Amino acid sequence: MKRHIRFYSPVIYVLLLVCTALTMVTLFCDRRLFLISAAIFLVGILFVLARTRKINGDIHKFLSAMSESLAAADQSVLAAFPLPTMGVRDDYEIVWYNDMLRTAVLGEEDRYGDSLREIFPLIDFSLACPPHGVECDWQGRKYTVYYTASPHLGEKMFLCYFLDDTELKDIAAKYYRTRPGLAIILVDNYDELVQSAKENERSQILSELGQAIEKYCRSYNGFIRQLEKDRYLAIFEEEDLSEMIDDRFSILEEARRIAASDTMTATLSIGVARGCDSFPELDNMAQQALDMSLGRGGDQAAVKTENGFVFFGGVSKGVEKRTKVKTRIVAGALSELIQSSSNVILMGHRFADLDAFGSAVGMDRAVRQMGKESLIAIDPERNTVGELLARVRQDGSHRIVAPAQALEYIQEDTLLIVVDTHSPSFMESETIYRRCKTVVVIDHHRKVVGHVENAIVFFHEPYASSASEMVTELIQYLSGNIRLSKLDAEALMAGIMLDTKNFTIKTGVRTFEAAAYLRRMGADTVEVRKMFSTSMDVYQRKSRIVASAEFYRNCAIAVAPVEYEDIQIEAAQAADELLGISGVDASFVLYDRDGTVNISARSMGAVNVQIIMEYLGGGGHLNMAACQLEIQSFENAKQMLLEAIDRYEEGLSRKNNGKA
Repeated sequence: MKRHIRFYSPVIYVLLLVCTALTMVTLFCDRRLFLISAAIFLVGILFVLARTRKINGDIHKFLSAMSESLAAADQSVLAAFPLPTMGVRDDYEIVWYNDMLRTAVLGEEDRYGDSLREIFPLIDFSLACPPHGVECDWQGRKYTVYYTASPHLGEKMFLCYFLDDTELKDIAAKYYRTRPGLAIILVDNYDELVQSAKENERSQILSELGQAIEKYCRSYNGFIRQLEKDRYLAIFEEEDLSEMIDDRFSILEEARRIAASDTMTATLSIGVARGCDSFPELDNMAQQALDMSLGRGGDQAAVKTENGFVFFGGVSKGVEKRTKVKTRIVAGALSELIQSSSNVILMGHRFADLDAFGSAVGMDRAVRQMGKESLIAIDPERNTVGELLARVRQDGSHRIVAPAQALEYIQEDTLLIVVDTHSPSFMESETIYRRCKTVVVIDHHRKVVGHVENAIVFFHEPYASSASEMVTELIQYLSGNIRLSKLDAEALMAGIMLDTKNFTIKTGVRTFEAAAYLRRMGADTVEVRKMFSTSMDVYQRKSRIVASAEFYRNCAIAVAPVEYEDIQIEAAQAADELLGISGVDASFVLYDRDGTVNISARSMGAVNVQIIMEYLGGGGHLNMAACQLEIQSFENAKQMLLEAIDRYEEGLSRKNNGKA
């Protein structure tokens, strides 16, 4: 500050001498002009002297105040303080700094009187200094700034301390950029790919697929090794892994270009783990991510972090596994669990449908023929199986109880078999699940976050048409030579017909094999068809929903604005009806239930409605899904649905462009 004052003082003196000389010159030119100039000059002199005196007084007062303020903190100590230190007024004017700050931070520049905000705009004196300080950058260096207030004479002075931690922050940034991430890559249809390929093409296809995977990993500076014929392990640094995520794992599209036949293309499932503190944790999380990817049907990448899963891909249909080795293994393990339990409880999902109830009935018959007591827990009021439930009750060979009653039968070694769902929040009774120590899950829906993790047996096949199909296969391999009754066979057949829309969608060879077995057990398709019949009132309400449909991107969207008791059933049936309209690849029916907007989604397989519903917080299967929105406006819900469809189509477009 004093240096600036000394700089301006000579300038003032020079100007005064010039004005005096000019005034004297006018004396020889014109006496009147001289008198006028002299008068103006005297007035100016008086004004300058008055202002200079005031300025000097203000400067003296300010410097005295600053001196006193610094004295309170020991000025000599601050001058020799081992950190760059600065004194700043509450209006951010820089008034003092020590030599270390001038040299190390300002680069020998003088910034007295400048605003601190011009140098470090992130510092805000209106807020208390954070415990970790304020991160600031200046001239290529990184600083952590701490500040504290020093009140004096009604105004605040702030002392700022600057810690140059450039090297530390650069090292930390490099550490986070280079943290390892682990990816497990699986050719999830390897056996089918090999079987479909011709003998002279087999080696070429497998070599091409392996080269594509290796080239992709190398392009991101990854370390890759083939562990088995269909499994690879790759390690990436975090910054490269982030680029792969931004690229949305383009290897998924590259693999689909490799085909063993006109109908069989290679698909990959990838499990990725990142942000872990140890390699064992990375391996565990990567395996969880791979299981989640496979559980959702494969042909996708799942990234597991401490905050949950993120999915990429998953727009293809699940590939049917023709081998029944896994079914036989599960049947053997399940037989042992049934024999070692005191009793068995069977339970499906809330608002049980024909697939959930039918598969429970079939499994209940098997358990009973193996000599164990069993019962089926189902809400008698909130379900969609009225006709079948009435027939089962009339038959009397199965024990049907409400979930609250089933709690009374739980013992230490009770076995709980959950069918047609693998999420505790969707079960008929989560309380039953929590109380049973031994749990078996049989489900075909794509795996969702928050699935059952403590199941002794987790029989999960997302390519299967229905849980009833899976139970039908299991029954054939369970010990005891299980024989189904005609009603049991029809219950299982109804479940298959429901989820396949009368064998029109998601049917494979094993679906028809299961149906053939049920037919041999006495299932009458005419009797099964009667379970789907409805009253005239229901049919008319359903027709009105269908008639209200609008079309958007080959999707039919309808709204059922009136809430009534069976609205959930009729909305699902209306969604099925809409698929029969030419040009409709997917259908969505919005309806009100208990003050919230629900969406029932269906497709013929061309559109993966599960992904669309997951965008809205729901889930389900490739061609059958749903969600519940905590809003009451149909207009808002419809807009959210349209945005989800757009998001899905954009992802599908990127996939197709990758193929091109």
